[in-house]
Amino acid sequence: MQRVQRRTLAVLSAAQIVGGVGVAVGLALSSVVVDELSRSTVISGFAGTATVLGAALLALPAAKASGRGGRRAGLSLAYTAALTGCVISVLAISLRNWPLLLAGLVLVGGGSAGSLAARYSATDLSPKDRSARHLSLVVWASTIGSVAGPNLAEPADRIGRSLGMAEKAGPFAFAALAFALAVVIVLVLLRPDPLILARAGTRTEDPGRNRTIRTAWHTLRTTPTARHALVMIAVSHTAMVSVMSMTPVKLHHDGSNLDVIGLVISLHIAGMYVLSPLVGWLADKAGKVPVLVLGSALLLSAAALAGTAGHRVWQVTAALVLLGLGWSCGLVAGSALVTESVPIERRPAVQGLSDLLMNVCGATGTIVAGAIVGLLGYGMLGLMVGIMVALSGLWLTAVWRRTS
Repeated sequence: MQRVQRRTLAVLSAAQIVGGVGVAVGLALSSVVVDELSRSTVISGFAGTATVLGAALLALPAAKASGRGGRRAGLSLAYTAALTGCVISVLAISLRNWPLLLAGLVLVGGGSAGSLAARYSATDLSPKDRSARHLSLVVWASTIGSVAGPNLAEPADRIGRSLGMAEKAGPFAFAALAFALAVVIVLVLLRPDPLILARAGTRTEDPGRNRTIRTAWHTLRTTPTARHALVMIAVSHTAMVSVMSMTPVKLHHDGSNLDVIGLVISLHIAGMYVLSPLVGWLADKAGKVPVLVLGSALLLSAAALAGTAGHRVWQVTAALVLLGLGWSCGLVAGSALVTESVPIERRPAVQGLSDLLMNVCGATGTIVAGAIVGLLGYGMLGLMVGIMVALSGLWLTAVWRRTS
């Protein structure tokens, strides 16, 4: 079983790297292309919203497919949706049709849905004392695609134009190839299927009964630990995307150039992913709940630093690094706790609902954050996020002490 799990982790990591390249390449220019086609800065903002919405909408279908046919079915569905979205995007750019491009970007969100589902796939065959570490290794693999992807957008555009494609269609065509390769990796190499193999030794009920959102809600109502973990995942993600999404705007208004903004966001992404294996090891050794509390403390510190940064770029940078680390603690420890708290037959449904709520909260967070910064300023955003994180951290600590 250990050999099968090592192979599973390697295959999932490979799919994560390739799929991550597809997500990063496809999204590197999405808002720019929508802005050019629509000639509206306001509409360009819907590019990011479309992909987050797509990730949320595809989370449950991918989970349902996993519940019915195993992880290969769920992951291939997500990546195939992203592939289809990239093809639609290439067509939309050629036709200079921005509504069609937004529709394509919704499907491109399947790449993010697949990336999130892959982390859960890593835990199906994990021993309980190593679930967070195994999950974190697949999360860490996202670093490679996230860093490499944007740097491939320019050469992909040049190659696309040399082949007769419309300007900026090349990156989406390249992303389509990346998602196609991710589908092949999953379908051909993810054998035996980890979820099906895990069920073979523990199945106690018909998986066909556990494909619906109703089952997921029922499981969460009767499993407080999973419910608490899901809340902390949602809070961590909302806090992260709320501050992160408005930081480039804040830096731009302060006079920072694109190189500085890019460096700050790159360091933020490094905070999110680079140390995730260490976070996973700590969650397995010290416990998932303590790491969730640690994540809340890091997010609170990040919000405080960001909210009081003023025009100090170094302080904003430090805040974004801590923001990434806090998010990593929340995602890795929370996801592992969700997984180990529910029966194997119900995991896909609960995990799908977790990703759905996480992305819905993230999308809502970006909208609310924009309104707060527009009306009250970046400092007030830091205060509001800090209050949210502090209250959730205190609530989790109280629950943990009571149940202990």
